[in-house]
Amino acid sequence: MSIKASIYHLTHYKYDNPIKLGPQIIRLKPAAHSRTKVISHSLKVTPENHFVNLQQDPYGNYLARFVFPDPVTEFKIEVDLVADMSVYNPFDFFTEEEASKWPFDYPKDIRDDLAIYMKPEPETPALAAFMKTIDMTPGQGTVDMIVALNARLQQEIGYVIRMEAGVQTPDDTLNSARGSCRDTSWLLVQILRRLGLAARFVSGYLIQLTPDLKALDGPSGTEVDFTDLHAWCEAYIPGAGWIGFDPTSGLLTGESHIPLAATPHFSNAAPISGGYFGEANTEFAFDMQVKRVSEHPRITKPFSDDSWDSLNALGRKVDAELKARDVRLTMGGEPTFVSIDDFQSEEWNTEAVGPTKREKADILIRRLRERFAPGGFLHYGQGKWYPGESLPRWTFSLYWRRDGLPVWNNPDLIALENRDHKVEQADAGRLLEAIAVELAIPPENVAPAYEDPAEWIVKEGNLPENVDPSNSKLKDPEERNRIARVFGNGLTNPAGYVLPVQAWQSRASGRTWVSEKWRTRRGQLYLIPGDSPVGFRLPLNALPYVSPSWYPYINPDDPTVEKPPLPDFSTEKGRVMPEHSLKTDTGQQQQMGQSYEEIGGRVRTAISVEVRDGRLCIFMPPTAALEDYLDLVASAERAAESLNLPVHIEGYTPPHDERLNVIRVAPDPGVIEVNIHPAYNWEDCVETTTAIYEEARLCRLGADKFMIDGRHTGTGGGNHVVVGGASTNDSPFLRRPDLLKSLVLHWQRHPSLSYMFSGLFIGPTSQAPRIDEARHDSLYELEIAMAQIPMPDTGEVPPLPWLVDRLFRNLLIDVTGNTHRSEICIDKLFSPDGPTGRLGLVEFRGFEMPPNARMSLAQQLLIRALITRFWKNPIGGNFVRWGTSLHDRFMLPHYIWQDFLEVLADLRHHGFDFKPEWFAAQLEFRFPFAGEVEYEGSKLELRQALEPWHVMGEQGAIGGTVRYVDSSVERLQVKLETANPERYALACNGRRVPLRKSGINEVAVAGVRYKAWQPASGLHPVLPVNTPLTFDIYDIWSGRSIGGCVYHVAHPGGRNYDTFPVNGNEAEARRLARFEPWGHTAGSYPLWPETVSPEYPHTLDLRRPQGI
Repeated sequence: MSIKASIYHLTHYKYDNPIKLGPQIIRLKPAAHSRTKVISHSLKVTPENHFVNLQQDPYGNYLARFVFPDPVTEFKIEVDLVADMSVYNPFDFFTEEEASKWPFDYPKDIRDDLAIYMKPEPETPALAAFMKTIDMTPGQGTVDMIVALNARLQQEIGYVIRMEAGVQTPDDTLNSARGSCRDTSWLLVQILRRLGLAARFVSGYLIQLTPDLKALDGPSGTEVDFTDLHAWCEAYIPGAGWIGFDPTSGLLTGESHIPLAATPHFSNAAPISGGYFGEANTEFAFDMQVKRVSEHPRITKPFSDDSWDSLNALGRKVDAELKARDVRLTMGGEPTFVSIDDFQSEEWNTEAVGPTKREKADILIRRLRERFAPGGFLHYGQGKWYPGESLPRWTFSLYWRRDGLPVWNNPDLIALENRDHKVEQADAGRLLEAIAVELAIPPENVAPAYEDPAEWIVKEGNLPENVDPSNSKLKDPEERNRIARVFGNGLTNPAGYVLPVQAWQSRASGRTWVSEKWRTRRGQLYLIPGDSPVGFRLPLNALPYVSPSWYPYINPDDPTVEKPPLPDFSTEKGRVMPEHSLKTDTGQQQQMGQSYEEIGGRVRTAISVEVRDGRLCIFMPPTAALEDYLDLVASAERAAESLNLPVHIEGYTPPHDERLNVIRVAPDPGVIEVNIHPAYNWEDCVETTTAIYEEARLCRLGADKFMIDGRHTGTGGGNHVVVGGASTNDSPFLRRPDLLKSLVLHWQRHPSLSYMFSGLFIGPTSQAPRIDEARHDSLYELEIAMAQIPMPDTGEVPPLPWLVDRLFRNLLIDVTGNTHRSEICIDKLFSPDGPTGRLGLVEFRGFEMPPNARMSLAQQLLIRALITRFWKNPIGGNFVRWGTSLHDRFMLPHYIWQDFLEVLADLRHHGFDFKPEWFAAQLEFRFPFAGEVEYEGSKLELRQALEPWHVMGEQGAIGGTVRYVDSSVERLQVKLETANPERYALACNGRRVPLRKSGINEVAVAGVRYKAWQPASGLHPVLPVNTPLTFDIYDIWSGRSIGGCVYHVAHPGGRNYDTFPVNGNEAEARRLARFEPWGHTAGSYPLWPETVSPEYPHTLDLRRPQGI
């Protein structure tokens, strides 16, 4: 919802002698054609002994003519008005087809009416010379031509504040190349008239409010709120009407422009005109003030600084409780971002990877390195590989040590993503030999690796005879590029270089890096064909056979084992194996590794170097311990520095270890995802979250994305919250399983926790379904599982970590059995899959990406406070069987907010004073305001509500099967506030809406479900759309509507948008344009009772025929 601003305008004349005022003409009432809604207006004139005649001038402007019968010593005019600063799109107009190109003729029926606006002033030299510089080519777009002229005047005419009365001639303005707003506007009027266009001069108020966000490029606007009298120009375009152009800014007029008078000549648009008789010295005073009288919470400023200070203080209080009770909580997350420059391309809508994502991710991860970890190292690795994707995704990771010691010292040695570093394969060989020297390995063990000529000659032989491998004409672009790359490099040239290497531990010398010279039957290392780095394509099966019992497997360290501080690998002392590796771990059997001699000196892991995309890439092998990995990284940096060669580190990532922090940037469908390292306290949460938002924005990545109709969707990629401990043993959920039990219970009992923060895609088939959406049997089984988790004060022993995982793993799932796709996800709690899944983490997946960092922090604090509350006072009992009310009552913002207030009240009862205002912006973001009207004391408000989306059954498609998502059904919340609910009802498209009393006096609420569009693959493909929606406040006594409104799903004028909104202002303008505060059903009509579905008693479903 918008900001409401008030203007106070004072004009005060004082005379040292009494004088006789002549008739005074005041044009200070907003004009009838003002698109900015003026809520209230007051005009006060002193002396009070006067006569006033309110009228309209010949051009339809409001004016007041004041006559003063007595001599006066002062003349004071005070204006006070309140304006609704709702955004509107100044380009939201149509042009008649015959007027779309310049030049054109106005229709005969209005030509005479416009004649006075088309008559130019007499020709002058400077203006005539300027007209010759204008492109007069016929066929130009009319609007584009005027916009260009408007922008040109802004660039060529310098703005000055000119206190003299009157307006400069166009020649004066052009010759001096400077002028006030009046002068430049009058110049534009004359230019347009000479081009055959009707134009008029406009005077009015200008309101400029300080923006919440500074612009990344271009001016950010005013630093302080201000208002002033202003002037601009309006041109008449058939089909569009009068369109405002402000040559002072070079832009079209918007909600900040409030017209007072629009006239053919500037002399008739003066705000105040008149004279006096007599002689006196005049003292003149002038004052203009603007104040924000009402500010609704909004996503760019979710709450005031005072509110933020109190939230921050509560965060520190929660921290103190967590520390006092030894909870050992850590909190991470997965925020997502989209490009702020490109909302159209597939990579920012549906595709996981794309042409610009990788470069933006590289810029972001480097900025995060500068901010968080100047001594960290960047890993450019292979990411997730989902079924249906031809190639795996990439992932960029930033690793740094928690103890502050550097891992990588020289950032200049990190190769840039978008630069060709002019390196060759010989450089790769030299670099790997230098790494071998650093590891004390004979350099002769470095071996070249080649693409397999047997494979590629066959592929070449299968090409058509009239094509070349460099341009194979294959339809598959990936296969085409693959063939061109291999043959471009040459089959006889190395694809990379390989150094077999593995860390072995001996009591005598500590860590030792061992190697061997790999030999194959074919005499060379020929790689397995593919797109992956050389290190993933090594011909291990061609090496000498090693029996499974003696194979040198890499077994990651158990994450539950305590670990000592890391050595400093920038010195040679760090090369020695730490003492802890030689000691027996109490409580566990000592696992003795094989000796190097026992396996015959066989090594089956390797570090490799290759040239790819103009840079050197070092492939890291898997290691069992973090110490081994960091030793390799330090050796690689020293080797790269000795040769002055920038490199990329890729391949296997370091083993998971709490001594190493990590932030990852990875692609996901339509977004870039940032995996945040765990925060150990509230201050870490604030610093990390704020930094991520700020650095992403400076990389031209944002959290604002909109649907074509202007609805704000966040990014669509989620903002999952991950909680746990620094290590598996520290996890609060494994130390106190009743904590997880309490959270699952509380989340199920309060649907607002699921729906208040989620994205648009909700329901049983969504990415994060509630456990009880369409699966009531799960609640029954979950109650049995929870009964096996005792309360902490009962004296019973809590279940072991593996049992905690098994009790929940098969119940916290989606309808397909996917553990990772549940609202509360435990796939990394204590997974049976291996050490990487036994991290003691719980992920809350039902959070959509909020557009503001403080909104995200409010959500994080909510989770931290809930964990603290349940650690102190766990809860038990059974689940609530909500049934279909989940998708009836709890789809409406009114009931969600009421339920959420209960959550906050419970936290206040336990010592955490959460204020509802901290989440008011989230409510506006999740449930946008559509519009409101008021008639005869009855007020009707419309808001967007939630609607579950349905995943359709499989359908055949080219290359396989597809499953569509049906999002064609939408829902609105209607709220009627009336003093006489027995008299007034609400109708939608002639059907009675099942209003229910809300618990608030005189307020009733309901939902309206309707089909918004008609996809061929929807749930009900032949049902027609139900829009537009006409709402009537129906007077039962008189049998007719007393007023109403119309809500359109698409633009009411029929505009079909080709592009997504470029920012929040355009999105809001599109949303508000679909609401018309008029248009009720005319005449009397009977409003028949509606048969309401017992499953959905709060909802009128327009898809269902009346009577069903």
